[in-house]
Amino acid sequence: MDDGLTKVRGIEERAFNAWPALASVQCDGWLFRFSRGLTKRANSVNALQPAGRFRDTLGLAEDLYPRQRLPVIFRLSPLAGDEPDDTLHRVGYRRIDETLVMTAALGDRRPADPEVVITCSPDTSWSEGFASANGISPTMREIHDRMLGSILLPAAFATVLDGGRAAGYGLAVAERGMVGLFDIVTVPEFRRRGIARRMVEALLAWGAARNAERAYLQVTASNERALNLYEATGFREAYRYHYRIRSTAI
Repeated sequence: MDDGLTKVRGIEERAFNAWPALASVQCDGWLFRFSRGLTKRANSVNALQPAGRFRDTLGLAEDLYPRQRLPVIFRLSPLAGDEPDDTLHRVGYRRIDETLVMTAALGDRRPADPEVVITCSPDTSWSEGFASANGISPTMREIHDRMLGSILLPAAFATVLDGGRAAGYGLAVAERGMVGLFDIVTVPEFRRRGIARRMVEALLAWGAARNAERAYLQVTASNERALNLYEATGFREAYRYHYRIRSTAI
């Protein structure tokens, strides 16, 4: 594996660890993740170091996911190579949700914002507010909370306060010299007040305090507002991934 792909794999591994699936299966260098449908990242087939015939991997996926009442979804990073994408296109999987993985050097960061409250575990108010702001349905809350409880690495569960009220939420996980940022979200009535930028800066400062030298995050290519924010805070594109899902899947 060349140096570029080695770096991609390092970020991919950290991201899987930071947002754990409830169950997983490995086959020929592919990681199958299962979490009862909550987020595509945690319910898809992902490349780590593919080997063997991709048709065998596809066959296993088309057996396992329907048994869990889940659509078959492949998340294709540069680690997957070209063949899987070509094969999936030919057999009727449509391409969706192109996503950028961005990284930034931390360098010197401002002191933590006193109005960004960070805890090392999610309390009830954080979990409820985070789920509500991210549009997680009540039927998925139990799955969501189980996934949060499965994070084993040092994590920051952050809330931005505005006038004493919760205005935004975010999650960061630190591992091996990097900090990953996840699901930075602003409560709708507080948008356009710089809440997301304050959250990002506070989580980067938290990561730097835990000896992280670089940060990473994932953002859909169509989210121009978020892309502008992340570029303004020093993030640059490292690589992209996209999903393939059957056209008949919902």
